[in-house]
Amino acid sequence: METTNNDQPRVTATDSAIALIEEIRKDHPDILFHQSGGCCDGSSPMCYPADDFVVGDHDVKLGEIAGVPV
Repeated sequence: METTNNDQPRVTATDSAIALIEEIRKDHPDILFHQSGGCCDGSSPMCYPADDFVVGDHDVKLGEIAGVPV
């Protein structure tokens, strides 16, 4: 988990969310989460196979949840 300057985490997850991530990684071990700054469907957090998503120059890594980049 990455933190801001005041040691507050930038991303967090419930135990249930971590359990779901661990379940997903059994079949798809290399994933990432991305949330667009746009509107509509693109603003929802999305889970991708890491090889299927190109991280852009303006994307910002907020941290990791259960070893998965966000």
